Amino acid sequence: MNMQFTTIQTLADPSRFQIVEALLTGEQAVNDLVAKMDIHQSGVSRHLRILEETGFVRARADGPRRLYSLR
Repeated sequence: MNMQFTTIQTLADPSRFQIVEALLTGEQAVNDLVAKMDIHQSGVSRHLRILEETGFVRARADGPRRLYSLR
């Protein structure tokens, strides 16, 4: 699969696109993102995993929290 197709396919999902838009303001914890979305924490985490696997976001541990930011 080429890079352009992967990029388009990843951002075509409205929830993933909303997460990317939310991260434009800076690094955020999963719970902060959940509060901004219409889906449960498990759904946000699944979308974040996909975004991380495709290189859109990076995660870092901050104690018990994981903070996400755009790459």
